[in-house]
Amino acid sequence: MTSDDELPEIPVVCADCDTRTAVPFSEVEDAVARHNEQLHDGEPGARVDPDVLDQLNDLVAEDMGLLD
Repeated sequence: MTSDDELPEIPVVCADCDTRTAVPFSEVEDAVARHNEQLHDGEPGARVDPDVLDQLNDLVAEDMGLLD
């Protein structure tokens, strides 16, 4: 089993604020929701970097054998 110390940090971007940060994998969902609630009245602003999200999706699909 993988521990939180072994998980990568995920880049989170907010085009509205022109910010970029790295968040531990286990905290991504809460960090994005907190940012959007505090700074954008709950509207979407911050999100996982789209390029990284595409790469993660490809890795998961490959791992699951969906690309064969």
